[in-house]
Amino acid sequence: MTPPLRFLWRMLGFLAVVAALAVVLSPELGTAFATNPVLNALIIGVLLVGIAWNLRQVLTLRPEVAWLENFRGPRQGAPAMPAPRLLGPMASMFQSRRTERLSLSAPAMRSVLDGIASRLDESRELSRYMTGLLIFLGLLGTFWGLLLTIGSVSEVIGGMSVGSGDLNQLFNQLKTGLAQPLKGMGTAFSSSMLGLSGALVLGFLDLTAGQAQNRFYNELEEWLAGITRLSSGVLGDAGGEGGSVPAYVQALLEQTAENLEGLQRILARGEEGRAQTSQAMMTLTERLSVLTDQIRASQTLMLRVAEQQASLGPVLQRLADAQAAPAADEVVRGHLRNTEIYLARLLEELTNGRVQSTAELRSEIKLVARTIAALAEEAPR
Repeated sequence: MTPPLRFLWRMLGFLAVVAALAVVLSPELGTAFATNPVLNALIIGVLLVGIAWNLRQVLTLRPEVAWLENFRGPRQGAPAMPAPRLLGPMASMFQSRRTERLSLSAPAMRSVLDGIASRLDESRELSRYMTGLLIFLGLLGTFWGLLLTIGSVSEVIGGMSVGSGDLNQLFNQLKTGLAQPLKGMGTAFSSSMLGLSGALVLGFLDLTAGQAQNRFYNELEEWLAGITRLSSGVLGDAGGEGGSVPAYVQALLEQTAENLEGLQRILARGEEGRAQTSQAMMTLTERLSVLTDQIRASQTLMLRVAEQQASLGPVLQRLADAQAAPAADEVVRGHLRNTEIYLARLLEELTNGRVQSTAELRSEIKLVARTIAALAEEAPR
């Protein structure tokens, strides 16, 4: 699914442009703000709250998208995702069938989508209200300024004295009296400017947040449409006339279809289990063949050792007779020492060979025992 951060960066870029324009026009904006600080501060406060709310609307889609991606493609060893808020009803509906193949009927899909659409629209109502509120505050400041202007103009006209005949004094009175109406006009135009500018900013942010929510809704609808099962709703011709399926018959057919799908999944798992068992049996057969070959080789080696020991018997007897003879010389003794050394080496090699053969036999027997135990555990499944 499309990540909502893409729309968030678009909103932040627009806010950066607006902030740059505000910095460039800061002297004029400061003068306009000073004409009516209370009302203008209220407009700016509403604008900041609306900006924060629209950013929150996009950020709340992140856990929803993460949960949906984790549900569609769960990863081994991944931590459990917290339950979503926007997709709460759908999550509770799918949680019990997470390990199975999901399938929805068309009315169930429409019900889920209608609930999500109503929640999305409800979350955008506050943003739309704040946009209208900014326009209302701007108009309120306009009418307030016009009232001040009209009252000040009436006071100026009433305070002018034409009978004195001094034009300079009359002109000075007119300049002094027009200061208050001009202040009222400044209040009117500054409030209108800030209100309409804030409404323009919030309108773009609400539009971007709506695009993010619509993209999320459309992709969710596409995914749900892929797992939705459609029914014809019409039985076959009976007596030449087609009739619509009653509600209980349609429910019975849907339940039968779900049971058949469940049976198909069970059979598929049974086939997979039998394939795994066959593969394990083949592996066990190969291991047993190798073990049999090793045992035969060990028996052949033991026969050869026994034959060598039997052939050494006459030699040892002759050596014993030579040692018992009183006329044995140094040559015979040297042969005897060499023979003893040879026999010692031979015995050592035989001992090492037996130990190694015994260790190999033990390891192969352990492997066979583990394989048989694993097969015994998989058999009940």
